[in-house]
Amino acid sequence: MELCVPPHPCVTRTNSSSSSHLLNPSPRIFLPTTHHPLVSISRRNMQKSTICSSASSTIKALDSPMDTVRDRIGSVKRVTNETNVVVELNLDGVGSPDSTTGIPFLDHMLDQLASHGLFDVHVKAVGDTHIDDHHTNEDVGLAIGTALLNALGDRKGINRFGDFTAPLDEALVHVALDLSGRPHLSYDLQIPTERVGTYDTQLVEHFFQSMVNTSGMTLHIRQLAGKNSHHIIEATFKAFARALRQAVEYDPRRRGTVPSSKGVLSRS
Repeated sequence: MELCVPPHPCVTRTNSSSSSHLLNPSPRIFLPTTHHPLVSISRRNMQKSTICSSASSTIKALDSPMDTVRDRIGSVKRVTNETNVVVELNLDGVGSPDSTTGIPFLDHMLDQLASHGLFDVHVKAVGDTHIDDHHTNEDVGLAIGTALLNALGDRKGINRFGDFTAPLDEALVHVALDLSGRPHLSYDLQIPTERVGTYDTQLVEHFFQSMVNTSGMTLHIRQLAGKNSHHIIEATFKAFARALRQAVEYDPRRRGTVPSSKGVLSRS
């Protein structure tokens, strides 16, 4: 009995006189093609090739500027005759709030910035709040803006733009921003009361203007609806936090390049 194996596609038969004995009829048993040793070898090689190809793709995917970036942290200490402010801002944090400014309502708003932006916002401030909250509110805004500037660095690979509309009950506030390096604030809130608790509501605009000036940010704040002063202000900070989160996050398609046709985004 003769055992015959179907030819493998990679094997080419040639006619020769030495193979003439194969013409003699004899009982034959054909093995299934799936058990052909060359087929098995070929399949194993294909599997290895596929695995290697997948590994190469994985390595290539991980080989991008964003995969080696460490947390972007800006730390600032600002000391004047009126205030002493220390700020640490982590743009790649987990939303950890820790703010003690001596102005309870401002602390509450900075907690919104941390929670909804997923930033670690740590602020310690001592100021002349026995006079009023103006100097401390201003210097906290200036210090946070400087910390943001330092954390952003050359701004390579970021989205740059952020846009978010946040509701809070009857209040609705829209925030759009551009981390352009050019400070500008357009502010349009109609806050109906002069104070929320002990906090002077005029200081909301002053806080954002201070932060814009040192961070180099273009910021537009627009109230679309709202009657309650607390709701309007809190919706503003929540919308700002989400818009800033969008702007500082990385765009993988940029591959670490500066998001500007000029090739640079600078504070000046």
